[in-house]
Amino acid sequence: MAALVVVGVIVLALALWKLKLVIALLFAGFIVSAAMRPGIEALQRRGIPRALGLTLHYVVFAGLLALMLWFAVPRALDQVTTAVDNLPQTRRQIDAEAQQSSGIKQEVLQSLQRRLKEVPSGGKVFSTAKTVGMTAFEVAIGLFFMLAVAGYWIFERERAMKVVAELLPRPKRKVVRDTWLLIDLKLGAYVRGMGLIVLIVATTLSLLFWAIGLPYWLLIGCFAGIVEIIPVVGPIAAGVLAIGVGLTESLHTAVLALAVVVGVRLTQDYLVNPRVMGSAVGMSPLVVLFSASAVVFLFGGFAVLLSVPLAAVVVTLVDVVVRNKNPAEEEIPTVLFAAKEAER
Repeated sequence: MAALVVVGVIVLALALWKLKLVIALLFAGFIVSAAMRPGIEALQRRGIPRALGLTLHYVVFAGLLALMLWFAVPRALDQVTTAVDNLPQTRRQIDAEAQQSSGIKQEVLQSLQRRLKEVPSGGKVFSTAKTVGMTAFEVAIGLFFMLAVAGYWIFERERAMKVVAELLPRPKRKVVRDTWLLIDLKLGAYVRGMGLIVLIVATTLSLLFWAIGLPYWLLIGCFAGIVEIIPVVGPIAAGVLAIGVGLTESLHTAVLALAVVVGVRLTQDYLVNPRVMGSAVGMSPLVVLFSASAVVFLFGGFAVLLSVPLAAVVVTLVDVVVRNKNPAEEEIPTVLFAAKEAER
């Protein structure tokens, strides 16, 4: 019997490891569902069915995405076109400009020169294009699967909680239910808060980069906002990129870019994040860094986006199971919704 149990555990672990991508998409769907649930329930209290509320949420998301593409993409394409036009067009021009330049610009040109020597043949280019197309198709399928899971979980969560509760002793049911709901509220608040942070950072940095005359200000500002979802490393990468682009213009522009990045970072850490995120996850930066590193090491780079929500789940479980905290007495995280709309 002991041998069968050990073998069963090993087989289950291997099966979960093989299905790690599906599990990650399921978890992402649960997170998206948690982010939408307060809005859908608020609409339901006003007489709008949950199915229609879910549809309205997806329509609003699609509309915001279309608005962003309409507003930002043409300007970003103009900046990309300008950047490409300013690049040397031939290898001879690259060699000449690399010899005349110095500093970062020379390193960039020399790197480009090395890449040109490694350009694959026509057959390899076709194979690479085919691989990229398949990857894009797989990403689209993954997004559709995630959104479908989020939609179904809006309707199935209560039933799943009831089934789990019936498998537990009666004294444990309330604690398990309260813990489940607290985790759901934390995940939803984190996603909504992170969406606001991305919008605020992208808008603020883009405007400030434009004000100081930083080249490609919109691209860099949008990039800085998007990488906010990557813990620790994302903001650092955005700052390094802004300073590097500033150095290609002048030392003065680079110093101004550094001042803008540091100023926005400090304002975000001390004023914006506490007001927007509140107690959505309630974890120290060290826990976030360790979680991101562990998740990337175990599951790959794509899973870094789920590191903070996963750490929030683990921390909540530790608080309830190990530290004997009562989940019903924990502070309810609220982002974009009043506390009365998020009450359990």
